[in-house]
Amino acid sequence: MTYAASPVFRGLSIALFLIAACARPAWATATFDEVKREFRPSDTLILDRSGEVIQRLRTDNTVRRGQWVALPDISPALRTALVLSEDKRFYEHSGVDWRAVSAAAWGNLWNTKTRGASTLSMQLAGLLDEDWRAAAGGRSITQKIGQTVSAQLLERSWRKDQILEAYLNLVPFRGEIVGIDALSRTLFGKAAHGLDEREAAIAAALVRAPNAKVAQVTQRACGVLKTMQAPAKVDCDGLDLFAAAALQRKSFDATEGVAPHLARRLLSTTVRPEPVEGFAASRASTGQARTEIPSTLRAPLQRFAVQTLTQHLRELRGRHVEDGAIVVLDNATGEVLAWIGSSGELSGAAEVDGVLALRQPGSTLKPFLYAQALAEKRITAASLLEDSSSQIPTAGGLYIPQNYDRQFKGPVSARTALGASLNVPAVRTLVMVSPDAFHKQLRAVGLPLRETGDYYGYSLALGSSEVSLLALANAYRTLANGGRYSTPSFSVRPEPFDSAQDRLVEGSAMKKKASTGSVRTGSVQALDPGAAFIVSDILSDPMARARTFGTDSVLATRFWTAVKTGTSKDMRDNWAIGYSQRYTVGVWVGNASGAPMWDVSGTSGAAPVWAALMNYLHRTEPSRAPAPPAGVVQRQVTFADAAGAPVEAARGEWFLRGTEQTLFAMDSGAASAYRKRAEGQNDSKTADNRASVASRITAPTHGTIIALDPDIPPNRQRVSFSAQGRDLRWLMDGKPLARGAQVQWLPWPGRHVVQLADAGGKVLDEIRLEVRGAGVRDARAGSGASK
Repeated sequence: MTYAASPVFRGLSIALFLIAACARPAWATATFDEVKREFRPSDTLILDRSGEVIQRLRTDNTVRRGQWVALPDISPALRTALVLSEDKRFYEHSGVDWRAVSAAAWGNLWNTKTRGASTLSMQLAGLLDEDWRAAAGGRSITQKIGQTVSAQLLERSWRKDQILEAYLNLVPFRGEIVGIDALSRTLFGKAAHGLDEREAAIAAALVRAPNAKVAQVTQRACGVLKTMQAPAKVDCDGLDLFAAAALQRKSFDATEGVAPHLARRLLSTTVRPEPVEGFAASRASTGQARTEIPSTLRAPLQRFAVQTLTQHLRELRGRHVEDGAIVVLDNATGEVLAWIGSSGELSGAAEVDGVLALRQPGSTLKPFLYAQALAEKRITAASLLEDSSSQIPTAGGLYIPQNYDRQFKGPVSARTALGASLNVPAVRTLVMVSPDAFHKQLRAVGLPLRETGDYYGYSLALGSSEVSLLALANAYRTLANGGRYSTPSFSVRPEPFDSAQDRLVEGSAMKKKASTGSVRTGSVQALDPGAAFIVSDILSDPMARARTFGTDSVLATRFWTAVKTGTSKDMRDNWAIGYSQRYTVGVWVGNASGAPMWDVSGTSGAAPVWAALMNYLHRTEPSRAPAPPAGVVQRQVTFADAAGAPVEAARGEWFLRGTEQTLFAMDSGAASAYRKRAEGQNDSKTADNRASVASRITAPTHGTIIALDPDIPPNRQRVSFSAQGRDLRWLMDGKPLARGAQVQWLPWPGRHVVQLADAGGKVLDEIRLEVRGAGVRDARAGSGASK
């Protein structure tokens, strides 16, 4: 009897034909390339501008699926182990191993335990189409027949190597782990091409029983090793310990790389569809996931920046500094070339992105103040500003700014005042410009101040507002571009960052590359180009900052750069922002918690990191000073005080056309006016009474209200007392204070009586004053105003 004549066989053939007709699912017509293209890793890769991976982020929490791995990049030992374990005649059959089917049927007839007859092609068919997947009770007869037919259809259009490659990338191994890339990196901490025979045997054992216990996995792995080698040579001793250790390992971190903060920022702008099951469902999904997102970063620069910041912060740990952030911008295009949001493992708040966090910028706002004053022709770079004790009346009392070193320099030029970061001349300049006008200027260069200029008052000159590192660095990039402002971008699409709204601006066109040497389109003139040029020249002048930083500080570079440091109140934030011909680099160090640093200055905090980055960027690339724009002229100038003595050395100075002059001097009238504003008048006592007193208090005035500067630690503030006479003794609230005509007093909140006495203790003069503000704190809590 032949099967062809059998009615049962004919019926079975008809059933197989009908099932085959219905068993051509959507994927049956798909090519290998289509399946590979629709593969979705559970991670998204962030790439730098050249395609190098700089960050990997877990974006699908339902499964752990790595990258698609080509068959040549998979260990030969694993390929051998898998075929020997799952489908010995894989390269011989056409989708169904009929010899294995016969053996399985015979075993079932005699109730003998045999290996299943499912081939790798049949298993892959089940992975590609959920209709053929086994349920909790196993596959139905319809599913088994459908899987068999589908495997044969698959073999007709795919090569054997394609079937094996797809299987290894789609097969579940253990728990949430799917695919060989996730398995090898999780269990063995290596890429798939590096698996040895022992590791390959364990992987093959997991294919058959993904969630088996360690003992069962070890037993099966030992069996696989014996099929790969001569059984007599196989020693499975220690395999159980190795398997137990591997199955407990979780080395495939959820995220790793050198740009975690930028990666999350980029990912938030990319639409990713919900996780889907099966190839057909993936094809039906309407969204298009992005498994690789390109960025504008430079991977070598990013890694160098991370290393430099980490090394420097380790050196500062003894000064209570644990956090830092860096951003590097291309001046012409606005592209972000490096973005380091935190110090990583050194930080107690590594998730906080220091590039976007709002912090007080300290003296880093001064260049924009002087640029505005220059543009409005209120001052020139050579104008003399009085650096002396100043008491500025405000609605809340007297505002008494102090310099970083608590010393006054007397008359100084605006160039020196900005370069040396003197606070008092900056506040005097803001008085000329007004806080409200300066507030508008800061917003024009992209600094999104939350309050009005009147809210900040004159402390705005010293950086009492809050800005982000990205916005501040981009504002300096505006100076580098001759006063033209445009938004930075960090996506290749790109999606520029609008600092005024702390969001991304969608839909902008690609901008001109830096190699063109031109500022990208879409920029606006936010600062007068002549004023921006002069300020850049001041910030690049080592002699201008010599009075505070010396002539050979870390800020000096062998190529042209312009830089400014800043320190916020209570030493909570330290900044170094500067630019070269092509790049702008911004660095912040401090503590994400807001805790103050200890004894960290403008040149010991952020500046060393800034200098290292600039040197790295220009190790082979020159940086030249910008050419003066139209409307800027240079003249030789000299300086003199009220007595005619030189105030500063003669030099060549830049001017906006129409403001140039050759001599700058403080005449006696001007000097007297400055002193009078600083000292005030004792208006509660008549001139006749004053004339009758030979020794008297000349400053401060009777009834003065002193408001402690919120930008300076209270224990670093001083009030100057001055008097005329000889052999003078000062009494504070009846207790001896000091001797001499000049006294520096540490202010203490409350109402006080200040008396002037002679050597015999007789009171010669008396005033009353009031101090408002916080009391003195521990000296370790900070030191000084902005610098």
